[in-house]
Amino acid sequence: MRIALFITCFNDTLFPETGKSVVRLLRRLGHEVAFPYAQTCCGRMHFDAGHRREALPLARAFASTFAPYDVVVTPSASCAAMARNRHPLLARDADDKRADVHRARADAVAPRVFEFGEFLVDVLGVEDVGAFFPHTVAYQPTCHSARVLGVGDRPLRLLRKVRGLRLAELPHADECCGFGGTFALDNAETSTAMGADKAAAVTASGAQVLCAADNSCLAHIGGLLSRQGSRVRTMHLADILAATAPLPGLTAYPSDDLARASLDPVHPAPAHPRAGAAG
Repeated sequence: MRIALFITCFNDTLFPETGKSVVRLLRRLGHEVAFPYAQTCCGRMHFDAGHRREALPLARAFASTFAPYDVVVTPSASCAAMARNRHPLLARDADDKRADVHRARADAVAPRVFEFGEFLVDVLGVEDVGAFFPHTVAYQPTCHSARVLGVGDRPLRLLRKVRGLRLAELPHADECCGFGGTFALDNAETSTAMGADKAAAVTASGAQVLCAADNSCLAHIGGLLSRQGSRVRTMHLADILAATAPLPGLTAYPSDDLARASLDPVHPAPAHPRAGAAG
């Protein structure tokens, strides 16, 4: 299976470690990952702001860049939703000489685009990825992951298999955090108020770490947590699933013998049964 990583603008600029976590984890499971250097923005912000004409060449470039691969994996539910659901719509807007070619390519590539968590569960058939993370975690289902992609409980199924991890229930988890891309710029006061409510819910959950499938939402919530003086950290799902040791500065909870073994450099935890070459 030829797997390509679509890193996205936001992750590439602000959270490159999340992309590294995706590659490291997939290698741990025995898969190699390509990174096409020609990739650019998927056009999410252009499309959401109503600039469909400007988004079209970005959608075409995406399809052209990722056409050679069997699967496109991205650590962003928002951008996965754009590529899978909106790119074929944009392709139908065009009426130039090569419109038919671009439409066919968009239709072919779009179904092969997956958010990272759904790729693990639905394509690889994996829930236990051999992770160790002895901390209390709350999961925030971001709007695009829950309402557009319909990832459902897949992230929770993955988190429940992480050794040492304790899941905390997040109050009002189904409510938007208020980010919404350009919404946070156009409606800053409303966005901040919604984010403050979400940050308060995170604090009430008792979690040490807030997890989600979109770093954009985590950045928004994390900033407001910081303003409130909270010590809760934010981490992308991929970063937790790639983890094999406690976070520095956070209390690590004791777990079973297998989890404790992962802390022992002489007797490391056994490899996951699907694991191949280490990343």
